[in-house]
Amino acid sequence: MTIAADISVNMLAAFAQVAQHLSVSKAAAQMRVSKSVVSKRVAHLESALSATLFSRSTRKIALTPAGELYLEFAQRAVDDSRASLEQLRDLNAAASGELSGQIRVTAPVSWGQNVLAKCLPEFLHRHAGVEIELQLTDRMMDLAHEGVDMALRWSSASARGLGAVPVAAVQWVVVAAPKYLRRFGTPRQPLDLDQHSCMCYWRERADDAWVLTKADERVEVFVRSRYHVNNPEAVVNAAVAGLGLALLPAYVCSAQLDSGALKTVLANWTPQTKFGTQISAVSTPERMRLARNRALIEFLQSAIGGDSNATVAASTGLAPRTSHTSRAGQSPSKPKNVNAKSAQRPKL
Repeated sequence: MTIAADISVNMLAAFAQVAQHLSVSKAAAQMRVSKSVVSKRVAHLESALSATLFSRSTRKIALTPAGELYLEFAQRAVDDSRASLEQLRDLNAAASGELSGQIRVTAPVSWGQNVLAKCLPEFLHRHAGVEIELQLTDRMMDLAHEGVDMALRWSSASARGLGAVPVAAVQWVVVAAPKYLRRFGTPRQPLDLDQHSCMCYWRERADDAWVLTKADERVEVFVRSRYHVNNPEAVVNAAVAGLGLALLPAYVCSAQLDSGALKTVLANWTPQTKFGTQISAVSTPERMRLARNRALIEFLQSAIGGDSNATVAASTGLAPRTSHTSRAGQSPSKPKNVNAKSAQRPKL
């Protein structure tokens, strides 16, 4: 891609920002320059192209057909220029042994709070020139469009067109408060779940189908509950209060397992969920090549040790489990099925 000698990247960036916001003021604020600077850059670009890119009135600004046609080229040229400059700076930093620059990271809220946020301060202590912007959200962000360097995602999430590197294993457990077990009994096999009130991170009726595996057995049980909530910490609180059995990632209830407020049940069975059992670092190929991003991935792999459940394993005596879906994109094995959908459910 070539740019005419009298057209600068700054002109293209100003044009792209005004086109995005349809406002000179907002574009200036985004670029941290004055409105007059943005206006001059756009005017110089129009002069160099001998084309009008915006139609202007006292009330609004809009792209002309020529502007619409030129916008894709301009944005691509700006992105390529910035990527090249950043890679050059990254190479220089790597050669000097000093990492620098900003890493924009997104991660699921619960795992981010309970695991990732506890690791990042140490990484920043080691690399004084690096800045991290962390966004905890369960929304699937568009990495390229939203300027995100790296997304830490559940292994079940789609990573089409992106590179994915496993960072941490996540163990799932079924737990309950001792007082609940004393009152309603302890399930000995997955089909017993049909006789209990069961809670999990819940968004839709399909989440009532719990799947547990052991060797070549696969059991699917359609559970019931009086409490549905889309927050795992809230599920922990309800389980501690004795409201029922809970299917949870082990990292979110490790403190309660340590204290005895919760106990594991069906420990010989491995829950399989729609989320998978891995957290992977997902990034565009060009961002994955940056030294600071690679360093963060390697640090997380080392710090977490490939397992987000060390505390749980120690407190319960359970070894971390090997999942049927160990990496993003792999299909689970197909053990023998048992379906409890038609089983009669006694009332609690």
